[in-house]
Amino acid sequence: MSKELRILIADDHDVVRAGLRTLLSSIEGWTICGEAADGRAAVALATSLKPDVAVIDIGMEQLNGIDATHAIRKKCPEVAVLILSLDETDQLVCDALAAGAHGYVIKADASREIIRAVEVLGGGGSFFSSGVAAAVARSGWAPQSPRSPKHPPSVLTRREREIVQLICEGQNNKGAAGLLGISVKTVETHRARIMSKLRLKSFAELVHFAIRNRIVRV
Repeated sequence: MSKELRILIADDHDVVRAGLRTLLSSIEGWTICGEAADGRAAVALATSLKPDVAVIDIGMEQLNGIDATHAIRKKCPEVAVLILSLDETDQLVCDALAAGAHGYVIKADASREIIRAVEVLGGGGSFFSSGVAAAVARSGWAPQSPRSPKHPPSVLTRREREIVQLICEGQNNKGAAGLLGISVKTVETHRARIMSKLRLKSFAELVHFAIRNRIVRV
């Protein structure tokens, strides 16, 4: 019998969530305690439900998986986060580790690796798909290491990244302000600062930046 685990699933594709639900709930003692279709809902559910393991898709609307992981780990440090991703670039892996993820599984490998990954994370360990291991080694990261992964810091703050994502997903200043619980004036100030920091002249350039840096997906 496996250790009893409460698991949160966050992915913006219904079929992926259904597949993960079927696979993970088939293990005796494992319960899917919640499901989220976007990053902001994932953070809210993790905060209220406090699962043992949160399985988080890296490319979600409103709040991407990296920033959702950071928020979850800040609010609920006892929750182990497993990232699911289509990509295994060094930068994405390093960003996930820096955000506090305990594991990283490539979606192509998920059907054969995710049960083992959740089991390992539920037991307090870390798990990475075979293709991710080299990037982890290059980052200099180790479980519970005080060192940060060796990659350059983002030029944007996490709040600025949130605003970039919401704006590029079609939210106007008022909509972004409502989702973030801040004033429209604050959003406007952040937008101006973002454009200045990045030396961008247009919305199209901002969208290009967001796609290139995996803040939003295409």
